[in-house]
Amino acid sequence: MRGRRRVAAFAVLAVAVMAAARNSSGQTPPAAAAQLRPPAAFAGIAGRRARAIALFTEAGKVLKHPRCLNCHTGTDQPRQTDAMRPHEPLVVRGESGQGAPGMICGTCHHPDNYDPARVPGTDAWQLAPASMGWEGRSLGQICAQLKDRTRNGGRDLGAVLSHVAADNLILWAWSPGVGRTPAPGTHAAFVALMQAWVGAGAHCPPP
Repeated sequence: MRGRRRVAAFAVLAVAVMAAARNSSGQTPPAAAAQLRPPAAFAGIAGRRARAIALFTEAGKVLKHPRCLNCHTGTDQPRQTDAMRPHEPLVVRGESGQGAPGMICGTCHHPDNYDPARVPGTDAWQLAPASMGWEGRSLGQICAQLKDRTRNGGRDLGAVLSHVAADNLILWAWSPGVGRTPAPGTHAAFVALMQAWVGAGAHCPPP
Protein backbone atom coordinates (compact mmCIF):
# COMPACT_ATOMS: atom_id res chain seq x y z
CA MET A 1 0.00 0.00 0.00
CA ARG A 2 2.84 2.38 0.87
CA GLY A 3 4.46 1.72 -2.52
CA ARG A 4 1.20 2.55 -4.31
CA ARG A 5 0.90 5.81 -2.40
CA ARG A 6 4.46 6.73 -3.35
CA VAL A 7 3.78 6.06 -7.04
CA ALA A 8 0.58 8.09 -6.84
CA ALA A 9 2.45 10.96 -5.18
CA PHE A 10 5.07 10.97 -7.91
CA ALA A 11 2.33 10.98 -10.55
CA VAL A 12 0.63 13.98 -8.94
CA LEU A 13 3.97 15.78 -8.70
CA ALA A 14 4.73 15.10 -12.38
CA VAL A 15 1.36 16.50 -13.44
CA ALA A 16 1.93 19.59 -11.31
CA VAL A 17 5.37 20.19 -12.79
CA MET A 18 4.02 19.82 -16.34
CA ALA A 19 1.17 22.20 -15.57
CA ALA A 20 3.56 24.76 -14.11
CA ALA A 21 5.68 24.58 -17.26
CA ARG A 22 2.76 25.54 -19.45
CA ASN A 23 1.93 29.14 -20.21
CA SER A 24 -1.47 30.79 -20.03
CA SER A 25 -2.45 29.53 -23.49
CA GLY A 26 -1.93 25.91 -22.45
CA GLN A 27 1.17 25.46 -24.57
CA THR A 28 4.55 24.43 -23.24
CA PRO A 29 6.95 27.39 -23.50
CA PRO A 30 9.77 26.93 -26.02
CA ALA A 31 13.24 26.09 -24.80
CA ALA A 32 15.69 28.90 -24.13
CA ALA A 33 17.77 30.00 -27.10
CA ALA A 34 21.32 28.68 -27.39
CA GLN A 35 24.31 31.00 -27.35
CA LEU A 36 26.79 31.82 -30.11
CA ARG A 37 30.55 31.75 -29.70
CA PRO A 38 32.23 35.02 -30.69
CA PRO A 39 34.70 35.28 -33.59
CA ALA A 40 37.57 35.48 -31.08
CA ALA A 41 36.85 31.87 -30.13
CA PHE A 42 38.06 30.82 -33.60
CA ALA A 43 41.17 33.01 -33.74
CA GLY A 44 43.39 30.05 -32.89
CA ILE A 45 42.53 28.27 -36.15
CA ALA A 46 45.56 29.03 -38.30
CA GLY A 47 44.25 28.29 -41.81
CA ARG A 48 41.89 30.93 -43.22
CA ARG A 49 39.78 28.34 -45.00
CA ALA A 50 39.33 26.22 -41.88
CA ARG A 51 38.63 29.32 -39.79
CA ALA A 52 36.03 30.59 -42.28
CA ILE A 53 34.27 27.23 -42.29
CA ALA A 54 34.26 27.14 -38.48
CA LEU A 55 32.83 30.67 -38.33
CA PHE A 56 30.10 29.88 -40.85
CA THR A 57 29.24 26.67 -39.01
CA GLU A 58 28.72 28.69 -35.84
CA ALA A 59 26.59 31.24 -37.69
CA GLY A 60 24.72 28.28 -39.15
CA LYS A 61 23.08 27.75 -35.76
CA VAL A 62 21.00 30.79 -36.71
CA LEU A 63 20.54 29.95 -40.38
CA LYS A 64 19.26 26.45 -39.54
CA HIS A 65 16.99 27.64 -36.71
CA PRO A 66 13.19 27.56 -37.13
CA ARG A 67 13.06 31.37 -36.96
CA CYS A 68 14.88 31.39 -40.30
CA LEU A 69 13.72 28.12 -41.85
CA ASN A 70 10.02 28.89 -41.34
CA CYS A 71 10.37 31.58 -44.03
CA HIS A 72 13.30 30.09 -45.96
CA THR A 73 11.10 27.09 -46.64
CA GLY A 74 11.67 24.57 -49.39
CA THR A 75 8.04 24.83 -50.52
CA ASP A 76 5.59 27.55 -51.53
CA GLN A 77 3.98 27.43 -48.09
CA PRO A 78 5.51 28.98 -44.96
CA ARG A 79 6.06 27.04 -41.75
CA GLN A 80 5.01 27.93 -38.20
CA THR A 81 6.26 27.40 -34.65
CA ASP A 82 9.43 25.72 -33.41
CA ALA A 83 8.02 22.45 -34.76
CA MET A 84 7.94 23.97 -38.27
CA ARG A 85 4.44 22.76 -39.05
CA PRO A 86 2.65 24.00 -42.19
CA HIS A 87 1.10 27.45 -41.88
CA GLU A 88 -2.51 27.59 -40.69
CA PRO A 89 -4.64 28.88 -42.31
CA LEU A 90 -3.38 27.67 -45.67
CA VAL A 91 -1.43 30.40 -47.46
CA VAL A 92 0.90 30.23 -50.44
CA ARG A 93 3.88 32.20 -51.70
CA GLY A 94 2.24 34.10 -54.55
CA GLU A 95 4.18 35.86 -57.29
CA SER A 96 5.97 38.32 -54.99
CA GLY A 97 6.50 36.07 -51.95
CA GLN A 98 3.90 38.10 -50.05
CA GLY A 99 0.98 35.74 -50.53
CA ALA A 100 -1.75 35.22 -53.09
CA PRO A 101 -4.26 37.95 -53.96
CA GLY A 102 -6.89 38.17 -51.26
CA MET A 103 -4.63 36.46 -48.70
CA ILE A 104 -1.44 38.52 -48.65
CA CYS A 105 0.87 38.24 -45.64
CA GLY A 106 0.06 41.80 -44.50
CA THR A 107 -3.58 40.85 -43.97
CA CYS A 108 -2.61 39.24 -40.65
CA HIS A 109 1.05 40.12 -40.10
CA HIS A 110 1.41 43.76 -39.08
CA PRO A 111 4.51 45.84 -38.20
CA ASP A 112 4.62 44.42 -34.66
CA ASN A 113 4.00 41.09 -32.97
CA TYR A 114 0.42 40.70 -31.72
CA ASP A 115 1.00 38.41 -28.76
CA PRO A 116 -2.66 38.03 -27.61
CA ALA A 117 -3.36 36.16 -30.85
CA ARG A 118 0.20 34.82 -31.22
CA VAL A 119 0.58 36.47 -34.62
CA PRO A 120 4.17 37.49 -35.38
CA GLY A 121 4.85 40.71 -37.19
CA THR A 122 7.39 43.18 -38.51
CA ASP A 123 7.71 45.42 -41.56
CA ALA A 124 7.32 43.75 -44.98
CA TRP A 125 6.42 40.26 -43.75
CA GLN A 126 6.97 37.74 -46.56
CA LEU A 127 8.58 34.49 -47.59
CA ALA A 128 12.20 34.38 -48.68
CA PRO A 129 12.59 33.90 -52.46
CA ALA A 130 12.22 30.32 -53.62
CA SER A 131 15.85 30.47 -54.80
CA MET A 132 16.84 30.95 -51.16
CA GLY A 133 14.91 28.02 -49.73
CA TRP A 134 17.09 26.39 -47.05
CA GLU A 135 14.79 23.74 -45.64
CA GLY A 136 16.40 20.32 -46.00
CA ARG A 137 19.70 21.74 -47.24
CA SER A 138 23.14 21.35 -45.70
CA LEU A 139 25.12 24.30 -44.37
CA GLY A 140 27.45 23.97 -47.35
CA GLN A 141 24.51 24.29 -49.74
CA ILE A 142 23.10 27.27 -47.82
CA CYS A 143 26.52 28.93 -47.90
CA ALA A 144 26.69 28.49 -51.67
CA GLN A 145 23.23 30.04 -52.04
CA LEU A 146 24.25 33.05 -49.95
CA LYS A 147 27.24 33.67 -52.21
CA ASP A 148 25.47 33.05 -55.53
CA ARG A 149 24.33 36.40 -56.94
CA THR A 150 21.97 34.65 -59.37
CA ARG A 151 20.02 33.32 -56.38
CA ASN A 152 20.56 35.87 -53.58
CA GLY A 153 19.01 38.91 -55.21
CA GLY A 154 22.18 40.09 -56.94
CA ARG A 155 24.04 40.80 -53.71
CA ASP A 156 27.82 40.71 -53.42
CA LEU A 157 29.28 39.74 -50.04
CA GLY A 158 29.21 43.34 -48.81
CA ALA A 159 25.52 43.57 -49.64
CA VAL A 160 24.89 40.22 -47.94
CA LEU A 161 26.46 41.62 -44.77
CA SER A 162 24.36 44.79 -45.04
CA HIS A 163 21.27 42.62 -45.49
CA VAL A 164 21.88 40.50 -42.38
CA ALA A 165 22.76 43.61 -40.36
CA ALA A 166 19.71 45.73 -41.21
CA ASP A 167 16.78 43.69 -42.60
CA ASN A 168 13.81 43.88 -40.21
CA LEU A 169 12.78 40.29 -40.88
CA ILE A 170 16.22 39.13 -39.74
CA LEU A 171 16.17 41.38 -36.68
CA TRP A 172 12.74 39.97 -35.79
CA ALA A 173 14.25 36.51 -35.25
CA TRP A 174 15.59 37.69 -31.88
CA SER A 175 12.27 39.26 -30.83
CA PRO A 176 9.77 36.73 -32.19
CA GLY A 177 7.00 37.16 -29.63
CA VAL A 178 5.30 34.84 -27.18
CA GLY A 179 5.67 31.11 -27.71
CA ARG A 180 8.64 31.16 -30.11
CA THR A 181 12.27 30.49 -29.29
CA PRO A 182 14.48 33.40 -30.38
CA ALA A 183 17.31 32.66 -32.75
CA PRO A 184 20.53 31.64 -30.96
CA GLY A 185 22.70 34.28 -29.33
CA THR A 186 22.09 37.90 -30.29
CA HIS A 187 21.71 39.64 -33.61
CA ALA A 188 24.99 41.50 -32.99
CA ALA A 189 26.81 38.21 -32.33
CA PHE A 190 25.42 36.71 -35.55
CA VAL A 191 26.47 39.75 -37.61
CA ALA A 192 29.96 39.63 -36.07
CA LEU A 193 30.31 35.97 -37.08
CA MET A 194 29.18 36.70 -40.62
CA GLN A 195 31.60 39.62 -40.90
CA ALA A 196 34.46 37.47 -39.62
CA TRP A 197 33.49 34.73 -42.09
CA VAL A 198 33.73 37.17 -45.00
CA GLY A 199 37.00 38.52 -43.62
CA ALA A 200 38.43 35.00 -43.53
CA GLY A 201 37.65 34.42 -47.20
CA ALA A 202 33.96 33.36 -47.05
CA HIS A 203 34.81 29.70 -47.62
CA CYS A 204 31.94 27.23 -47.38
CA PRO A 205 31.60 23.92 -45.53
CA PRO A 206 31.46 20.84 -47.76
CA PRO A 207 28.10 20.47 -49.59
